[in-house]
Amino acid sequence: MKISTRGRYGARFLIDVAEQGLDTHTTLAEISKRQDISSAYLGQIAVSLKRAGYIRSIKGSNGGFILAKPPSEIQLHDVLSNLEGDLTIVDPPLPTEEETDYRKAIRIGLYQKIDDAITQALRALTLEKLLSKKNLQSYFN
Repeated sequence: MKISTRGRYGARFLIDVAEQGLDTHTTLAEISKRQDISSAYLGQIAVSLKRAGYIRSIKGSNGGFILAKPPSEIQLHDVLSNLEGDLTIVDPPLPTEEETDYRKAIRIGLYQKIDDAITQALRALTLEKLLSKKNLQSYFN
């Protein structure tokens, strides 16, 4: 599994919004400048994050983005799944595909264990836990 820029930037977007506080709206232009990411690209990501219920947007002069739920309720697994889609490292066999015992052993004994470990780590990691870390930028570069 490789996390694309969409997933990485989406996580940075949420962390940035969360750092501003639960009562402070921050604009796309401000996030873009702080994160050094194109505002057009962030706008596309914001649509997905809003649709998934992670952020709310307010229009007007005091508008911008704010988290739609507490950082403790936002799991990185859910965010990345929403932005990236399937997070498994290997697709399961197709229903029409015959799977040999050897392939099944590798899939279950290796790939499934890796998938389970990734899922467990990402489910345990909330936005709140990320915010409590020192030097957040080092986690996403």
